[in-house]
Amino acid sequence: MTTLYGISNCDTVKKARKWLDQTNVDYTFHDFRKDGLDRQQVVDWVSALGWENLINKRSTTWKGLDENARAQLNDTTVVDVILDQPTLIKRPLLDQAGDISVGFKAADYEQRFA
Repeated sequence: MTTLYGISNCDTVKKARKWLDQTNVDYTFHDFRKDGLDRQQVVDWVSALGWENLINKRSTTWKGLDENARAQLNDTTVVDVILDQPTLIKRPLLDQAGDISVGFKAADYEQRFA
């Protein structure tokens, strides 16, 4: 099962969805703004990727966080912050039967789905 996580109005998510559609990859899209996130899911992502790789530090949401709050983030505290502000997640997040990656590059997707 392949699931693409993101928000529907994100340009990079749109590119990834278009690529998946054009290559006839069977996937489910999960908009974490509309559909929400599960705590265990976020814990698993942090465990798989590390919170530093999961967070988009160029995002408006990241820049809007208090500097003290950013400095105190770790593998445990980041889960609550992500659940409160899911747009901190680097998009899109692709879960292909437990193999998780973030971001979109057509070449990377071509390798994953070859």
